[in-house]
Amino acid sequence: MTPIEIIQAKIFENDQVFSPVLKQWKQAGESVVFTNGCFDLVHRGHIDSLAKAAELGDRLIVGLNSDYSVKLLKGENRPLVDQQSRAVLLASMLMVDAVILFDEETPYELIGSILPDVLVKGSEYQLEEISGYDIVLAAGGRVERIELTEGFSTTEIIQKVKNKFLATELKTEKS
Repeated sequence: MTPIEIIQAKIFENDQVFSPVLKQWKQAGESVVFTNGCFDLVHRGHIDSLAKAAELGDRLIVGLNSDYSVKLLKGENRPLVDQQSRAVLLASMLMVDAVILFDEETPYELIGSILPDVLVKGSEYQLEEISGYDIVLAAGGRVERIELTEGFSTTEIIQKVKNKFLATELKTEKS
């Protein structure tokens, strides 16, 4: 397989398409870790979080908010990057074993379908705020809250770009 074929093979449109792969992993006794997000502008903080999540098991699944889902959560001007491009970027990472798209506001149904051994979110969330925590705990899994890398936020990056653009526009108007 070519590198792009390997990347594409890690992307799944939904949990039904992913089901046979998950079954193989579980039959092989591999522990499955799940995390999720929009990953609109992938930055160092995302990389660090994914690497930490991957260390918690054998296989890392990333639930990726679809374009529709991102619009519901972030507003009409988002996502900045389309779902297929975000999926390819995530799937190209060594620590990511699968990327599964979902249309809902939260991955609750997806988590219920996968039943990961470990559910991972950032430490800024309280346990009860983590979608699917109840499902994972009831199935005998665990929920891990990991420390985020300070100084990296998609919203802050977007604001910096806007500020620089506005500053450039003002300089141009004054000239």
